[in-house]
Parts: sequence; structure tokens; C-alpha cells
Amino acid sequence: MAEGVEEAWDVRVKGLLKAELKRRNVTYAQLVDKLADIGVKETEPNIRNKLARGKFTAVFFLQVLSAIGARELHLDNASR
Repeated sequence: MAEGVEEAWDVRVKGLLKAELKRRNVTYAQLVDKLADIGVKETEPNIRNKLARGKFTAVFFLQVLSAIGARELHLDNASR
């Protein structure tokens, strides 16, 4: 995959996750606690870095969505 194309996907997935956090008014500090509630240990700086880069695993993506109570995801609203 060309580097520019991969970067576009990074931006899109980062936008999806940030939008879900914003939609639920969840701060990074609150996310740390919500992740801990489901047994996932993360620090606020680590979360901030992952979301800033847009580079994280599908597992982390699903853990965050689960921790914040997201039950559906609208891909049409993601940054492109």
C-alpha cells in the first residue's frame, strides 16, 4: 500500500475513535478509568500518543469502543 494511502487510513481511523470519544464526552483521563474497568491498563500519555499518531491495533480500537459503550460505528462520518 502506498504511504500516502496508508496515512489517509490512519487519519480516518483516528478520526473515528476521536469522534466516538467526543460524542460521549469522554476525556483521555476518563478513558483510562473506563479501560481499567474492563481490565485494560493504559496511561493517559500513551492514549494521547496513540490517538495523535493514529497508529494502534484493532484490539485497542475495539477495547476503547467497548469501554465507552459504543455498540455501533458509522463509517460514513469518518474523515476521508
